Amino acid sequence: MKKIILIIAILIVAGGGYYFIAIQNGDKDENGPKTVQVERRTIVEKALAVGTIAPVTEITVKSKVSGVVSKVFVEVGSFVKAGSPLLEVKPNPTPLELASATRDVEMKGISRATALKNKDRIKSLLDRNLISQKEYDDALGNYDETNLRLSISKEKLALIEKGKVKIANVQIESVIKAPIDGYVLERTVEIGDPIVPLTTYQAGTVLMTMADMGKLIFKGTVDEIDVGKLAEGLEAEIDIGAIPGNDAIKSKLSMISLKAKKENNTTVFPVEIELLATNGTVLRAGYSANANIIINKKVDVLSIPERVVTFRNDSAFVKLPADDGTETELYIETGLSDAIHIEILSGLKSGQDVLEKPVKEIN
Repeated sequence: MKKIILIIAILIVAGGGYYFIAIQNGDKDENGPKTVQVERRTIVEKALAVGTIAPVTEITVKSKVSGVVSKVFVEVGSFVKAGSPLLEVKPNPTPLELASATRDVEMKGISRATALKNKDRIKSLLDRNLISQKEYDDALGNYDETNLRLSISKEKLALIEKGKVKIANVQIESVIKAPIDGYVLERTVEIGDPIVPLTTYQAGTVLMTMADMGKLIFKGTVDEIDVGKLAEGLEAEIDIGAIPGNDAIKSKLSMISLKAKKENNTTVFPVEIELLATNGTVLRAGYSANANIIINKKVDVLSIPERVVTFRNDSAFVKLPADDGTETELYIETGLSDAIHIEILSGLKSGQDVLEKPVKEIN
């Protein structure tokens, strides 16, 4: 019995000693100096652009006649061909406008009739050589002028009454037609809404917005710190937040603005990026997006985390662990950086351990 108790006691002491040593070794490994290895990776220097997806061609549709919207032929999101009817504007003149236009036609008709009689009278006098040719020419010109004024008055009345008229072989009507092939992105009027026409002196009411969705670009801004590194033609990758998990869309930087602008007290430069391939993704105008413009790229180069490098007097240094537990400082040459990892040109080899910088404690 005593032998059994003695064996149990020995096992307990041995197990406790092993556990204590294991704990000590674990603490030593955990609290000892940490290192990172030199490894090969691809390093990409990028510039971030923030913006939206927009069509290359986007236009607003307006009316050249006044009135109210009486019919709508297409809905938002519809694809229409150029020349297809979009909506109809019904003339809605005030009683004063209608009376004025009607009376103006009557007055111009009276003037034309008077000018015709005068022309015929002058012609008879010319045939008898009682007046000069110039007097007849003046009478004929006056008749032609009154005839033209009557035509203008009739055209104006036709527009007010019917909303359509043909002038110089050009049909002007109240049915607004699509100016391009494209999609209706937005309709800003409803049936019954009044319409202000587009003229030389006024912008007119926007009826619809149309765009060719087959040609999309990225429009955004780049911080002034990065714009000096950019050049047209650089490769870019566009990420759209509304389409998670989608592969980045390959693109190309097509425009860099020569003039900066202020956004939230920051100086930025507008840029445009051409979308090369959408990978079958359905894109919509107005999508928020980020574009990573690739300034430089190096594949399979030696690298370490930039946080372990000490920069001093335009030189770069790292610390290496020694066998005796001390550390040595080593001069290295660095290359391209992506702000997380930095390329090693010389001084280190693949798989070599580099000491992490000690973590500063906050008192």
